[in-house]
Amino acid sequence: MDERKAELEWREGGVPVSRRFDDPYYSLENGLEETRHVFLGGNDLPERFRDGFHVAELGFGTGLNLLTTLAEWREAGTLGVLRFTSFEAFPMAADDMIRAQAGFAELAGIAAELAGHWQAGARELRLPDLEFQLIEGDARETLRTWEGRADSWYLDGFSPAKNPELWEPRLMREVFEHTAPDGTAASYTAAGFVRQGLQDAGFAVSRVPGYGRKRHMTRAVKGPS
Repeated sequence: MDERKAELEWREGGVPVSRRFDDPYYSLENGLEETRHVFLGGNDLPERFRDGFHVAELGFGTGLNLLTTLAEWREAGTLGVLRFTSFEAFPMAADDMIRAQAGFAELAGIAAELAGHWQAGARELRLPDLEFQLIEGDARETLRTWEGRADSWYLDGFSPAKNPELWEPRLMREVFEHTAPDGTAASYTAAGFVRQGLQDAGFAVSRVPGYGRKRHMTRAVKGPS
């Protein structure tokens, strides 16, 4: 068995939980609404969408953020191509991804459209309105060598208390360096050391209302060059 593959258990309601990090992949309350509030709302999306808009994320997980963002892109009627890059150290098996995505009826059409790609082991997708890449490995190494710059970041690793590697100050500096001018980042966590790391990297950081039982979340903005 590949030790880098995600090791899962399933909670009531079909929510996958990582055994490695002892943390659910998304909110036990409503993962879809959490994604909309934290990552779309936290990055002022879909209002900022335009052809070639580039979203990057730390932590691909079940693919829920990709599906939700693509659904919003299509709902907004944005012309052109959405670019989406995800960094993931422990990719979930295709059958588990598809099982997790099945819990969100609103995304069933897009989930079905992409299911065959996951089952084929795809790490890149090229659709008429989407260019997607999954970069597998430790983001502390893979982001450093990435040549892209994102307009928006979804910082979606497991809890900082359980997965501190994905929230290290030096990784936040890499996020800043790989953010376009006027770009943004958002995260469900409001942990002080995460906000400090983003601020030290160069972002203007604010603590804003979180989703569900989380009182606060983090939003970060990079100024113009």
